Amino acid sequence: MAPSPTPPAAPEAEFSPAVLAQLRRLQARYAADNQDLAAYLEGLYHADYVNYWDYIQLDTLLSLQRPLTKFPDEKIFIIYHQITELYFKLCLHEYEQLGELQEPTLGEVVLRLGRVNRYFENLIDSFDVMVDGMEKEQFLQFRMSLMPASGFQSVQYRFIELASTALENLVPAEKRRLLGDAPTHEEFMGCIYWQAGATVEDTGAKALTLVEFERKYTGELVAHARQYEHRNAWAVVQRLPEADRHHPRLLRALKQLDVNVNVNWPLMHYKSAVRYLQRDPTDVPATGGTNWRNYLPPKFQRRIFYPQLWSAQELEEWGKGWVDKVLEELG
Repeated sequence: MAPSPTPPAAPEAEFSPAVLAQLRRLQARYAADNQDLAAYLEGLYHADYVNYWDYIQLDTLLSLQRPLTKFPDEKIFIIYHQITELYFKLCLHEYEQLGELQEPTLGEVVLRLGRVNRYFENLIDSFDVMVDGMEKEQFLQFRMSLMPASGFQSVQYRFIELASTALENLVPAEKRRLLGDAPTHEEFMGCIYWQAGATVEDTGAKALTLVEFERKYTGELVAHARQYEHRNAWAVVQRLPEADRHHPRLLRALKQLDVNVNVNWPLMHYKSAVRYLQRDPTDVPATGGTNWRNYLPPKFQRRIFYPQLWSAQELEEWGKGWVDKVLEELG
């Protein structure tokens, strides 16, 4: 009599308890969508391992530096600006999550604002990588090949501004008065402060830098302003309980954001512009003839996200001390 066949081993004998537990979790997940777990496991069998270089698209990332000239330091210029835009993307990631909070807590708001502040502080602290990392003569030559391109045209930076405060705070006070009651987003955007930063110094006409920027991004900027009307950082703060709106941690985070975005970051660019572009008797025309000397210093623009948080004296002296210190350092 032939021996009976050996029965198949029970699943418990083939898999460890940890694997079985995961299989049961997967079974429940895919069953909820009427999916066949076995088919997905077969696909996993044929999949490759995840590698670091594939996951972060390293080869693609390192191929994105394409200088227009043969000056070696142009690559530094490109890489630092790409790093800047990646940090801006991190900031916008935080603003997006902040704006989704319908019933925010103090901890959530301070966490998101703290991250944005940290990103800007990293950029501010690292700006010397570019300023001190390029030879002035190289910069002055390759920069002429980039006209009319300018960091002014960073739309992500504009998105950050629009996500930080009420739109009216980005419009000069005299222009707000002229707009009257209940101006539209389009009317506000037509008077926004940054338009003064890309005008030809001699004539006051829009520089090509601004013309091209508006041609490409005006629609997106208006849409972003509309999207963040009730989702900007200040609007989210107003949804906090009354007591939390005056918490020292929150006030400190908001004021630091105001200073980082509207004072310290522009001053880094001002310092760089003075070093590389200012030349007697006339400035180097690498900015397309724009009036950067009157645009970059915070004491002239007086752009303030949260005027409610500052004293009358602080508002009156906005940015002045910082600007004077930078000018003193530059000799």
